[in-house]
Amino acid sequence: MVQIVKYTSHLSRAEVDHAVEMALSAWSSVTSLNFQKTFSGEADIRISFELGAHGDAYPFDGPRGTLAHAFAPAEGLGGDTHFDEDESWTMGTSGFNLFTVAAHELGHALGLAHSREPSALMYPTYKYRNPKDFKLPTDDVRGIQSLYGHATTKVPENPRRPAAIPPQPPTHPTHTPHTCDPSLSFDAVMVVGKELLFFKDGLLWRRQSQLNDVRPGYLRSSFPYLLTSVDAAYDVPEKGTAYLFKGSQYWTSRGFQMTGSPRSISDFGLPSRVRHVDAAVYLKDIKKTLLFVDTQFYSFNEPKLKMDEGYPKNIEEEFSGIGGKVNAAVEVNGFLYLFSGSNAYKYDSERDEVTRVVKANSWLGC
Repeated sequence: MVQIVKYTSHLSRAEVDHAVEMALSAWSSVTSLNFQKTFSGEADIRISFELGAHGDAYPFDGPRGTLAHAFAPAEGLGGDTHFDEDESWTMGTSGFNLFTVAAHELGHALGLAHSREPSALMYPTYKYRNPKDFKLPTDDVRGIQSLYGHATTKVPENPRRPAAIPPQPPTHPTHTPHTCDPSLSFDAVMVVGKELLFFKDGLLWRRQSQLNDVRPGYLRSSFPYLLTSVDAAYDVPEKGTAYLFKGSQYWTSRGFQMTGSPRSISDFGLPSRVRHVDAAVYLKDIKKTLLFVDTQFYSFNEPKLKMDEGYPKNIEEEFSGIGGKVNAAVEVNGFLYLFSGSNAYKYDSERDEVTRVVKANSWLGC
């Protein structure tokens, strides 16, 4: 079921209905998905045009910024698709063509991530598509059929969950925390280039390291092959490589370009009993990476690619003032910042003490 709950003032309702209908047809034409419009009650996909902050932790940024966003299949917000009302929506080549953007965003609403193929509809750059006789590019056809099967395949009545794969966690959280929620905690924090990245479930905030310009977004938009969440992350600038951990595996990337297949965290020399990493941080001066696991941490020598002897050590004993588990960690301007629950601790390694405690969300400008 599809419901348009709020229309734009730039086009007539009939034009919006037509653009959305054509966008949905692009996907249903190559699968057995059937979409029906509803005017009330429950809907799998709810479409609306919104201004600025609109209650989902992802405020729009005015003209010519983020055009729209959509939540992948899940309960709650899953399937919801929002368009920025500040954009100039049209049915032609001027402004932003509603069919073009709607077809792309509805691909996300159906469970697709961005594509690396420049010709694909799901490529993360706006490119006008003529709705007349539009046919999905091959890459998009393969993607949607991997989730829902071919046009001759029977699809279950509820399209919130892809039919061709087993049930999996939603690519976005069913509850999106408000940026300035005092209880907000982070799964991971790392620096990539001149940006600070803050991870929480399927969410990702990007902050210019020297500015308070914070841009919220989706994890899958920046790291397309990490569809759920990360447990820990760190970057080694000298190598130009970032490491992202999830469960017993880790991925590598150069900037936001994923490289290679996932590997086992045993590569770091962690004991076999360790099945996940809670937090990780690279210390530039000593070229060591600290890996936090429960109430302990390990030290990995990056130049030698081996674990240092004498570990693990207890967090509470080695980092005076930090009690319990570390959820995320990052080094900025020579200082180590450890995130535990909703607090962030500034740790001075030379003085061997915590010099400041703030709320974790203060890093997002709260």
